[in-house]
Amino acid sequence: MIKEIYAYREMIFSMVQKDLRGRYKGSFLGFLWTFINPLLQLLVYNLVFSIILRSGVDKYYLFLFVALIPWIFFSSAITGGSVSVIAQKDLVKKIYFPNEVIPISYVTSCFVNMLLGFVVVIGVVIYSGVHISPLALLCLPVVMIVEYFLALGIAMITSAVTVYFRDLEHILTIIAMAWMYITPVVYDIEICPTEYRWIMHINPMTSVIIAFRDILYYGRVPEMMTLLEAVVLGVVFLLIGCLVFRKLKRRFAEEL
Repeated sequence: MIKEIYAYREMIFSMVQKDLRGRYKGSFLGFLWTFINPLLQLLVYNLVFSIILRSGVDKYYLFLFVALIPWIFFSSAITGGSVSVIAQKDLVKKIYFPNEVIPISYVTSCFVNMLLGFVVVIGVVIYSGVHISPLALLCLPVVMIVEYFLALGIAMITSAVTVYFRDLEHILTIIAMAWMYITPVVYDIEICPTEYRWIMHINPMTSVIIAFRDILYYGRVPEMMTLLEAVVLGVVFLLIGCLVFRKLKRRFAEEL
């Protein structure tokens, strides 16, 4: 499967390019929305949790921002990724190619969008005066790749299941909203009662968000247990996603 997908790498690259170009096509500000969207979300959340509800976290804007950008990527990858195969149904029915290319290209375009968003994140980190250790910075690409694997694995599952169960597209919108609030994006995991904290760690995004925050907010190397937990969950979800997709794709042409 890996060899076959690699053979179609040019197709993936082409689909990623097309998605990035078409994302804001026709809008006045165009590609600038890549930076404006997360900044506006940051403004709203910062207003609510820093001024109205008063979280009490020092430099809350940074505390939130370093978690919000990875979350936006994850959320858009699983919700948009769920309908990626349906959106390319004409392609699936007309020509042969490994259908895995579709969710891979969609999640990759979301990932590139996140990387562009991190230009703003790094700017905010520098403005905040956070000193990040060089070793912590070396961990940043690892955490990004782990999140990519995690998002891709879930997107492969949801994109395959949605072909058979179209309601999943709408259900996932609600799930993504609820998922954000059981992930320590807008709050610190320390406020969660100790006896219930193990539930938080079942959530695969918890360790990823904690790792991002350790590196970019606290300026330190994430705890080895946090990194290990993130890596294991990322790889497991990717493997499950590949297996589920491979099994369900056999009847895509009929169902579409």
